[in-house]
Amino acid sequence: MLVQLLLGSALICATAFVAALSWWGLEVVLARSHSWLVRPSHGIKLILALSLTMLWTIVMMTASVWIWAVALWLLHIFNEFETSVYFALVAFTTLGFGDILLPVEWRLLGGLAAANGLLVFGLLTAMLVETLTQIRLRQHGRI
Repeated sequence: MLVQLLLGSALICATAFVAALSWWGLEVVLARSHSWLVRPSHGIKLILALSLTMLWTIVMMTASVWIWAVALWLLHIFNEFETSVYFALVAFTTLGFGDILLPVEWRLLGGLAAANGLLVFGLLTAMLVETLTQIRLRQHGRI
């Protein structure tokens, strides 16, 4: 049990680090685009910035799922890498289809992956809202 908790915690920390790097990277891109974003016409620029943020979010989510999938595969929990990716994605999104289950000795990792997914989805939702808010405030000269 302790090994699962430590491993799951390490994977959560790894995804948090990836999320932090991702957030920082997006901040750099948007900061460099600041003068362009605040000039009129705002509509298309807002759409492009939001699209970039959403794409960035999907890439970050994919990276987080892959971190879990690689760990599951390296631990030989699943024989095929595709199965590891599928399980990680299903657990991360908390769908929990139940068609593929972890062995009993590793079952705590499923719950930790789901908790990690909830945290990452929450962070990414906040990232999308914050990006949209900041761009809109800057476009209207409030910052």
